[in-house]
Amino acid sequence: MERASSFPSRRRLLKGGAALAALPYALLPGTEATAETAAVDYPLAEWAPASTSNYTASSRPTAYPLDYVVIHVTQETYSKTVAIFQNPEKTVSAHYLVRSADGHVAQCVRERDIAWHAGNWDYNTRSIGIEHEGWVDRPAYFTNALYEESAKLTAAICAKHGIPKDRAHIIGHYEVPGTDHTDPGPNWDWTRYIRLVNFA
Repeated sequence: MERASSFPSRRRLLKGGAALAALPYALLPGTEATAETAAVDYPLAEWAPASTSNYTASSRPTAYPLDYVVIHVTQETYSKTVAIFQNPEKTVSAHYLVRSADGHVAQCVRERDIAWHAGNWDYNTRSIGIEHEGWVDRPAYFTNALYEESAKLTAAICAKHGIPKDRAHIIGHYEVPGTDHTDPGPNWDWTRYIRLVNFA
């Protein structure tokens, strides 16, 4: 069942206000780390869990094969994106979020679970979604740190799940069938990114 078709678009949700954005993550209620939540799939990531209302629990890759990494751009700040993913009314999430300034990685959904990021149920089930802080028309957000740390993350995901490190399997959101999105946009340097992934 494709949930995205009956809810507002991901872009509109990410652009929408997020009241939680002003609160530091540590001050939010119910965020105490447990042994389960503290364990991330990518060792360099911080655990910043999305609301359980914003993704589908699964047992991938047993339940669904993993074939793609989908590259997104948030059209929002890092902190507001985390808050949006943690808001149970937003019905949107991604597995990872990369910060522009320093390449810091947050994991928001476990890789075994299905994040609601692609707007296409089939692609959601078979992919890992990585959001990048920034705007498609503001290339200054695509910093060296963002490219380098994201490429390390993508390389690790590909190695773990046997996903080829090429443009047929590392795709932009705009390449997902049925999408109305343009991210990561014309300023995203795919040649550089795929090279970094392969050398990571």
